[in-house]
Amino acid sequence: FITTDCAISPAMLQKALSTDIANTFNMVSVDGDTSTNDMVTVLANGLAGNAEITAEGKDFTAFMQALNTVTVYLCRCIAGDGEGATKLLECKVSGAATLDIAKTVAKSVICSSLTKAAMFGADANWGRVLCAIGYSGTHVDVHKVDVFFRSAAGTVCVCTHGAGVPFSEEEAKKILLEKEIEILVDLNAGDEGATAWGCDLTYDYVKINGDYRT
Repeated sequence: FITTDCAISPAMLQKALSTDIANTFNMVSVDGDTSTNDMVTVLANGLAGNAEITAEGKDFTAFMQALNTVTVYLCRCIAGDGEGATKLLECKVSGAATLDIAKTVAKSVICSSLTKAAMFGADANWGRVLCAIGYSGTHVDVHKVDVFFRSAAGTVCVCTHGAGVPFSEEEAKKILLEKEIEILVDLNAGDEGATAWGCDLTYDYVKINGDYRT
């Protein structure tokens, strides 16, 4: 639930939310499943006293930017607080031919159980990232793909033009032991990009869901 004092018409508030969630909440995955009660609601009471936003323009753009700041923050919180999670994963795809391809690839990598498990184990397994790209259903030339892992501990290139490159396993492990990991994928096929958020797959995830009783 998101609340605002902004004066904005119901139609424009709906447009703002519908536009935003396509690139935020719909790009979050903890385990690939979506509950029937997963939802987001925005409520506006108009008490800010601004001229009501009833059409697109600079005021609507400013509202969209503010809304996106909040939703991206919440997406990162949701992903990082996944069941049993120890790490927040952020997959940033660049160089895509279309926005749809970028979004599909980013979501596929974030949803990959093998990639999530590798991140839990601090294993720079670029093959699992390429595997997720391969079965995403998009038209991607794997021979153009570059993959990097980045965190507060540094950045390591693990794949160039679809093939592995020499890198320090020790350095890579230090990078992947951090609490927030970026998986950077450059498709080298265009100018579009997208970001998806997820978490690692841990022993505790299985325990929590295995012990759960309806």
